[in-house]
Parts: sequence; structure tokens; C-alpha cells
Amino acid sequence: MTWQSNRIGGVICLVLAAAFNCWVASAAADDLYRARTIVTGQGEANRIIGFADGLEDVLIKVSGAFQLAGDSRLEPYKAKAGDFVKSYDYHDQMSGKPKRDEQGTRDRPYDLIVDFDAKKIDGALTALGLKSWPSPRPGVGVLIGMEQGSRQYIVTSDAKQSDLQRDSLLAAALKRGMAVALPSVADLEKVKISAAALMTTPAATLTSAVSGDALLRGHLVWSEENLGWIADWQMDFRRQPHRWQFRGVTFDEAFRRGLGGAARILSGNGEPG
Repeated sequence: MTWQSNRIGGVICLVLAAAFNCWVASAAADDLYRARTIVTGQGEANRIIGFADGLEDVLIKVSGAFQLAGDSRLEPYKAKAGDFVKSYDYHDQMSGKPKRDEQGTRDRPYDLIVDFDAKKIDGALTALGLKSWPSPRPGVGVLIGMEQGSRQYIVTSDAKQSDLQRDSLLAAALKRGMAVALPSVADLEKVKISAAALMTTPAATLTSAVSGDALLRGHLVWSEENLGWIADWQMDFRRQPHRWQFRGVTFDEAFRRGLGGAARILSGNGEPG
């Protein structure tokens, strides 16, 4: 398949396989400074927590520096996260459903959508010894093999068995401000690769199944011993291979760390830890 970045209304779209589905992967500029987090109700206490969580996400998304996740240096900034907020809004996740409590909002889940001040975010990154990772960003072709016992498959753009993983990958891409593309079932048929052989197949063979400015491949194996997935990742970028691994995580977390590591390389923030 061919990876394409189409600027439609300032949005970079993800074009997948023959279906030509357009997924929002990141907005060109302003959306890099936008965070979305889940809160309960619209009270101030939960909103402040949401601001802090969103601030960390945006600092990572704008810089590509995944190593900032959980960094203690962010605590003073997160304590005053409201000072970085330009505007915010709520989206009711249960819109149209009956209210469950006497106030109608106390225990309802909301998406808190926060736009942060770009100059203040850039200033915080400078103080942390980092800089913004500008748009347009490289598009990433992604191939992920899943193994759970006898069940093995590669995540695609159109197979039903990939639905959960595909949605998870999209969420991770949005969180990191990245545009990613997956192969279709037909694309994989052309190259005849299996989940088990994915990490040892030459990159030149894989790029005929999915293309981009960089190639990210992952191999996730379910481990009863680790009570989670063992995730091996490799990214080929400018003819240089980069490898990293971690154990005992959900596939959602594996995808977040996989794309986080890719963002760290592409943005010039070093090798994935």
C-alpha cells in the first residue's frame, strides 16, 4: 500500500488500504498542543487532575521526548498546569443516555479536551533542555505480529481479527501526534510473511507491503509467566535499525511504548529506553 499525508482542513489523514479510510492521526499545528483525557464529572478537583495529565501528554507530543513520561521534573509544571491552559471543553461519553445520579453529572464520564498555550509549552520544553518537534512529521509504516498460543496474525487495516489492535494503534498515534499506516490483507498476501518471521524479514521486502518515511515493526507474544505481552520493536529509519523490548504489559501499553519509542527516534531525542 502507499502511505499518504493529505492536508484536508489542516488535518493529516491516515489512508488505509483499498477501503481508503481516513483516520485523523494528528492536526498540523494547533492539535499538537491539545490533550484529551477522561474525567468523572465536571468538578474542579477532577478538572485540575485532568489538566496535569494533559500537560504531560502535550509536552511529550510536542517534543517527541517519550522519556518525559513520569519524569519527576514535570511535577512543578503539573502542579500549576492550569496556568498553561488556553481553553477547555467537555464531551459527555454518555450523551443521550439516562442520567444516573441526582445531579446528573457527578458520576458521568467526560472527555476533557484541553488546548494549551503553545508559547508556554515551548518555554517549558526549553527549560527542560528540549525543543518542539515540528510539522510535517515523518509518516510511519507499521507492521505488528501478534502471537497468543497457536493464534498468530499480523495487524492489518481491514481484517476483523485486528479491530481491537487497530483501534489501539490509532489511539496511540493520536496521543503522540503521529501519522501511521497499516497494510491490508491483500498487501500481506503479496509478500507472504508470517507473524513469527516478521522481525527477521528484510526491510526491503516489508516496504512492499506498507510504506512510509520510516518502517516500524513489532512482535508481541503473550506470556503467562509475565502476565502480559512481551513486546519486541524495531524501527528502520535512514538505513539505521533501532531495537527495544519490554515485558508484561497490555497490548495497549505495548503500542503506546512502541510509538513512543519511534517518536523519540524520529524527533532526535535518542534511542528508546
